[in-house]
Amino acid sequence: MQKNDYDLIIVGAGPAGTTAARFAAEQGVSVLVLEKDRDVGYPVRCGEAIRRRGIEEFIEPDDKWICAYIDKFSMIAPNGVKSTIEYIEKALILERRIFDYELAKLASKAGAEIITRCYVNGLLLDNGKVTGVKYVQAGEEKTATAKIVIAADGVESRVGRWAGLETHTHIKNMESCVQVTASTPGIELDTCRFYFGKDIAPEGYLWIFPKGKDISNIGLGVSATMGKTTSALTYLNRFMENNFPNSSITSIVSGGVPCVTTLKKMTAPGIMLVGDAAHQVNPLSGGGITSGMVGGKLAGTIAGKSIKQNKPDLIYSYESEWHERMGKRHETYDRIKDGFYKFSDETFNNLAEMYNKLPYEKRTIGRLFTTALINKPSLLLDVAKVFIM
Repeated sequence: MQKNDYDLIIVGAGPAGTTAARFAAEQGVSVLVLEKDRDVGYPVRCGEAIRRRGIEEFIEPDDKWICAYIDKFSMIAPNGVKSTIEYIEKALILERRIFDYELAKLASKAGAEIITRCYVNGLLLDNGKVTGVKYVQAGEEKTATAKIVIAADGVESRVGRWAGLETHTHIKNMESCVQVTASTPGIELDTCRFYFGKDIAPEGYLWIFPKGKDISNIGLGVSATMGKTTSALTYLNRFMENNFPNSSITSIVSGGVPCVTTLKKMTAPGIMLVGDAAHQVNPLSGGGITSGMVGGKLAGTIAGKSIKQNKPDLIYSYESEWHERMGKRHETYDRIKDGFYKFSDETFNNLAEMYNKLPYEKRTIGRLFTTALINKPSLLLDVAKVFIM
């Protein structure tokens, strides 16, 4: 029988939500995860690329949810010049539907209860403190109480807004993204490709991530302000027509990504925000799988301790712990993004040509960004901190 009172309720069963559930449940607190979609891990709105080291903290890599092992990075300038770098560590292309499901299984094994097709439509409040949620399950209105609620409900979190937290993202900090999974004959299975230029993806980039032999995720993100005049889908269709005119497309997804630093306020009485809901996305790349799981682990661990020790105010330590673990780095990424994405096509072309003059063994991601920002000395220290040290 499903209960209506828990120690912790989590709204959203993506990587951030189920990771929070797992690390809280492992401490012996009762955890309920409510997911609005039919299945965990569906629909997939993600490029599915991740550093191997980024997930080993949370789950042992398994071939059943890994589509490709990546050890090269290629940047293609607007004039078609390609610069290739070998990764020191391997990256992975995931099968997110299976990966997310495995994370949910870990949470369930730890003791969390996960229910899908549950649409959260409000919060229970007591003198301004969040004490539970309202939701609809199989057409029936229900409520469940909790000592703490964690919102892992995605971009511009409704749950966070209901609690009085500012989750809105200004349009200038949003990326409009679209992606297809398509046949790509001849694409290297071990290389991620990134394309830049005003005619490709203005104030953003286009990616090709191989998912297996002759199939890839091809997507792009453009600044939302640019997307107001020409849509992201128009740019992607143009690229596909020019590069893969006979490609068979098996899926298409679209959405907005907050490419900005983390929310300054991620907690309020009785509530914490994680993942996209807290803007824990890498502002430079738009990637959020690893950072979402880091946020989930921190929030779940702290929530569990708060409940076990009966110290409600302990949840406020979450913001400072996140800032030390990932927030500072994301602020650096954001400064680099503001310089890098505003380069002209001529600058990108010159960058590729200069970079290709380096001996192959000296080509690293750190050197790429240092070369890119050589005319912006104020950013060089930031680049060194992130990519070289």
